[in-house]
Amino acid sequence: MVTYLEFEKGIEQIDEDIRNAKAKGDSAAVEILQKNLEKEISKTFKNLSDYQKLQLARHPNRPYAIDYIRGMLDNAYEIHGDRLYRDDEAIVCYIGEIAGRKCMVIGEQKGRGTKNKIRRNFGMPHPEGYRKALRAAKLAEKFKLPILFLVDTPGAYPGIGAEERGQSEAIAKNLYELSDLNTIIVSVVIGEGGSGGALAIGVADKFAMMRYSVFSVISPEGCAAILWNDPKKQEQATKAMKITAEDLKELGLIDDVIEEPLIGAHRQRKEAIESLKAYFLDSIDALATLSDEERLEKRYQKLISAGAFASTIEKVHEEEKESSAFSSIMDIFSSDKNDDEKKTESH
Repeated sequence: MVTYLEFEKGIEQIDEDIRNAKAKGDSAAVEILQKNLEKEISKTFKNLSDYQKLQLARHPNRPYAIDYIRGMLDNAYEIHGDRLYRDDEAIVCYIGEIAGRKCMVIGEQKGRGTKNKIRRNFGMPHPEGYRKALRAAKLAEKFKLPILFLVDTPGAYPGIGAEERGQSEAIAKNLYELSDLNTIIVSVVIGEGGSGGALAIGVADKFAMMRYSVFSVISPEGCAAILWNDPKKQEQATKAMKITAEDLKELGLIDDVIEEPLIGAHRQRKEAIESLKAYFLDSIDALATLSDEERLEKRYQKLISAGAFASTIEKVHEEEKESSAFSSIMDIFSSDKNDDEKKTESH
């Protein structure tokens, strides 16, 4: 069953008309309606707002990690457990082959339907999930298998038990270990990339996002609640936070944007899976040309430079230095700095 979003009402109506025309056997009407549908899809999806892209990233029919794994991986064998506590099913780990290339695929899995969502904890991993991911990653390092991380989580699970078992430590250790893991790593945000829950499997040689995915430090609803005390201002927050693939590519926080069908991966799964598969294969071929030392150094520099903003401040200063408001603010900072220097000299 297709789930239509609010902004897809025009598409929903034409789809309904097509179904009715097919039921009547009116092939001429179906042909006309198909052309109308293509025009409506183009009109609707070529000018999406950031909030509409967020809705697509969260679409209940969007392919999840296991959908990509089933569509790409041959001879798949699943790895279970962290060997410390239990098997967290919000994280899935598979060894297999993609186009004949042996690899490890590790992903965050949300689940469909009430029972499955509970089983997968709505895609919010516990610390044992991240330790399981690290165990699988180290196994890949041992056998020199390239790793594909599939990021799709609203965030790491914030429950009391998770905190007691070291949620922050598990995430931090993954960042530490993955920064120096000696095998090729590609990480792709396929839906939601929520805060530390995404970062824990986001350290990679290549970090990319599907066209209609998002990546942020907090949900827009959470941001709106903090800034405006009103979660309903999530649309305003979404725009301000710059969480879309295009925005993050422009900011230099991701390497690439992976194309998906114009109407979204939820409507054309096979095409989206093939697009990600091609990106992964191209990436590991390109990364294989680097020595281990070069690749690890590039990964490390990518990690430590994330969020660096000195050059951004300089750019803003150049663009805004003629602004009287900006000049006044800078004068205040300059006078404070001079006062501090005088106090230091007097001592």
